[in-house]
Amino acid sequence: MHRDDMDGMTRRGFLKASGVLGVAALLSGANLVSMEDVAQAAVRTPLPLGEGILVVVTLYGGNDGLNTVIPYADSVYHASRPGLAYSADEVLPLDASLGLNPGMTGMKALWDAGRLAIVRGVEYPSPDHSHFRSMDIWQSASPDAPESSGWLGRWLDHRNAGALRALNIGATMPPLLVGRRLAASALPIGGLRVPVGPVGGALRALAGTPAASADGMAASQALSDWFATAAETGSVLGASHPSPAPGSGSLGQQLDVVARLIAAGVPTNVYSVSIGGFDTHAGEKATQTSLLAEVSAAVAGFVQAIDATPRAKDVTVMVYSEFGRRVAANLNQGTDHGTAGPMFLVGSRIGGGYFGEQPPLNALQQGDLAVTTDFRDVYATLLERVLATPADAVIPGWSGRLLPA
Repeated sequence: MHRDDMDGMTRRGFLKASGVLGVAALLSGANLVSMEDVAQAAVRTPLPLGEGILVVVTLYGGNDGLNTVIPYADSVYHASRPGLAYSADEVLPLDASLGLNPGMTGMKALWDAGRLAIVRGVEYPSPDHSHFRSMDIWQSASPDAPESSGWLGRWLDHRNAGALRALNIGATMPPLLVGRRLAASALPIGGLRVPVGPVGGALRALAGTPAASADGMAASQALSDWFATAAETGSVLGASHPSPAPGSGSLGQQLDVVARLIAAGVPTNVYSVSIGGFDTHAGEKATQTSLLAEVSAAVAGFVQAIDATPRAKDVTVMVYSEFGRRVAANLNQGTDHGTAGPMFLVGSRIGGGYFGEQPPLNALQQGDLAVTTDFRDVYATLLERVLATPADAVIPGWSGRLLPA
């Protein structure tokens, strides 16, 4: 299957196709939470300062890695996709051979500051060009055999944690947050209305109560003002943003909410957000650049917002997609489903720079890039460095870890 269209499928359809246990219950709203729920949790059981927090950003549709981290000095790159390739003058240079997509100015600033890690050539063994199978593998971390649980769901199982320990921003649960016994919570934000009165008071308490952390740390005044405005206007997304806001698009709104919840001490270690549209079979250049600009601005703004809180050293961001694209452009100035691509990590527990080798363009495998980094190396490293969990408890027997290039 080479052209199943993720963008034409509902997330509900993807969940059903994945075969994850407990999906029916999740789709019925069994694990939905409200802003009142998270407000009360932050006051009752705030996340201790110093605990690791992982924010997972999923790019649905298969992002073209070669036009994201661009080998602009490679003649094979230019010959393979005339009209679709970026010139040396267009990219945001990382070094003498690689550059970022011109829309990614926010991430370029993070790279220049030594804070962006680029993991190159990431995929699973024997890649599959199907959106469904590939995303199922990425979210389950099981490329060799079908697995009905997600890797972060199994982390919840291992922690024997409450559902709020992992939180999806949006009403539909992704399979990666569903374990064999436990599952995460989901916070709907589209059109979210915040009640006034006692619940509005709880939201203000979320930001301003000194008891909002074991250390007696109160969240910032900007966060308190945001929740107060949200309670008055009845809308979280319509509330005024502190400066800077993590972007104005859908992903920026999701990460804005995540930043507020982290700053307020909500007892959540894993957040999941997502953006679609990366299935660029035609007219790729403008579409992908616009999407990557949104991702870059949202992530960079989120990092800057977190930097203004005491939890800056606790938070790590992971950005991934289910596969890259073919090296050669198609006849529609787009690209078809491929294999390996880059991942992005931001956080002091990982550090910046390159990890993994750049897949060579002169040694393709049936027209696709070779896999140089197994995705489980990334997961294992994040489990141990960010979530303080033995990788073997989630990915049994896996010994690989990320190493600087």
